[in-house]
Amino acid sequence: MISNQDSAASADATIIVEGLERVYSSGLRAVDGVDLAVAAGEIYGFLGPNGAGKSTTVRILTTLLRPTGGHASVAGFDVVKQASQVRRSIGVALQEAALDPLMTGRELLELQGALHGLRRAESKLRADELLERVDLVAAADRLLNTYSGGMRRRLDLAMALVHRPMVLFLDEPTTGLDPVSRSSLWTELRKLNDEGTTIFLTTQYLEEAEQLADRVGIIDHGKIVAEGTPQELGRLVGEPGLYVKLIEQSESGRARDLLAVHGAVSDREAGGLTIRTSLGARAIAPIVRTLDEAQIEVDAVEVEEPTLDDVFIAVTGHRADEDVTEDAS
Repeated sequence: MISNQDSAASADATIIVEGLERVYSSGLRAVDGVDLAVAAGEIYGFLGPNGAGKSTTVRILTTLLRPTGGHASVAGFDVVKQASQVRRSIGVALQEAALDPLMTGRELLELQGALHGLRRAESKLRADELLERVDLVAAADRLLNTYSGGMRRRLDLAMALVHRPMVLFLDEPTTGLDPVSRSSLWTELRKLNDEGTTIFLTTQYLEEAEQLADRVGIIDHGKIVAEGTPQELGRLVGEPGLYVKLIEQSESGRARDLLAVHGAVSDREAGGLTIRTSLGARAIAPIVRTLDEAQIEVDAVEVEEPTLDDVFIAVTGHRADEDVTEDAS
């Protein structure tokens, strides 16, 4: 497993997790000896399928659930012994926020400010700032039950930022959002990180982790099975791939046999082929030459770098969108 845990810890880690466990009365081991460290100012992507232990880990780190073993600290505070200090240091946006649908966005933000001990005037000012930040000024005085899914997510984020937290926990923040809303939220998260906020992001979207995360941890069946930068993890897949698109789909079988001398060949949709070869782009010319000599017409040959989807399958044996177990409560 690639791991930068030691380097993160030496850089004054904001989140430190050592041997973390959560075992339920049913015997389910939802979190099974997790170790990780997140440096200050880092975006850490936490990947895994439903039931892998992502949300359980986040609930422990945000003091909503007690671990049954191990140790964790956030912003320098123990999540069990110093839970109140942890809560003052973090912002949290979970998948299902309990928001009153009969309150307006502005009212909810002002209430959140009051709960964090802000004076009335300060709470109003902070609500105005955050409504502008997440582009909800026009909807500020509408009831929440009129908000779209994307608007609710942006309001969730604003509420998590009311008290200017050091660390922001986001549990699958873009699930169910359309591409435009997702992109908008990504932009805001990058801005927050540029301002110094440490972000711990759980997601099932591999593209999201590739776009946002400085480092990624992959959890499966309660254990961290891989960790590193997206580029480092990409190297776990092995040789780069070349995508060969043929003009005639009927020629794919013959092309596959001919190209086997250049590397491992697998079928793709619509007559395309993928070749894994250590030569990478240098293999394009001999591949085209081989097919040309066999009078097989090529539409395109493209270099494909390994994605986190490829990594996930390589280290877990299944796709990220597959359920692996059930989180108990």
